[in-house]
Amino acid sequence: MSLSIPAAVDWWRDLQPDPGNNHSGDRAGLARLRRSATVAEAMQDPATIALFRRCGGSGPRDLPAAGLAAAVLAHVREDDRDNPRIARRIGPDTTDKAETALLKPLRFRRLMEADGPDDRLASFRRLVGLARGKLAVGDLTAALLNWSPQRQQRWVYDYWNAGQPIATANTEETAP
Repeated sequence: MSLSIPAAVDWWRDLQPDPGNNHSGDRAGLARLRRSATVAEAMQDPATIALFRRCGGSGPRDLPAAGLAAAVLAHVREDDRDNPRIARRIGPDTTDKAETALLKPLRFRRLMEADGPDDRLASFRRLVGLARGKLAVGDLTAALLNWSPQRQQRWVYDYWNAGQPIATANTEETAP
């Protein structure tokens, strides 16, 4: 994907209301995106088009990715900078204690196997809900904009706290 992750994170920050800084954000845009039932619906929202443009979207795969990102990120209320790797945060404490996972192994497998934008939308929204709206926005954005096999593999390793796969340890996929 050619969409800029830092630009998407900035877009998310601009949408968030911040009463302490007299920044009202875009409450209407957030509400519309939260109500979007499908990625196709989210793609038609002006806030998504703003994200698409801000991130330098141009290709035919960029608008659906922007729609997915917008519809999921609208549910994130707080950037969890203390836990930059989402899959590690939601995974079990140890591999033999799967019940300690925030996202249980079956739901994690469903997220990994989500086929198509609308399935990913439902799975990632569920993840945000279980995390009570607090996730690492950079890592989440990277996953939403580029849910590649390498990123999925990294998430599996992180979820189970198994280190990093050798094949992706030196690639840009390891960065959020």
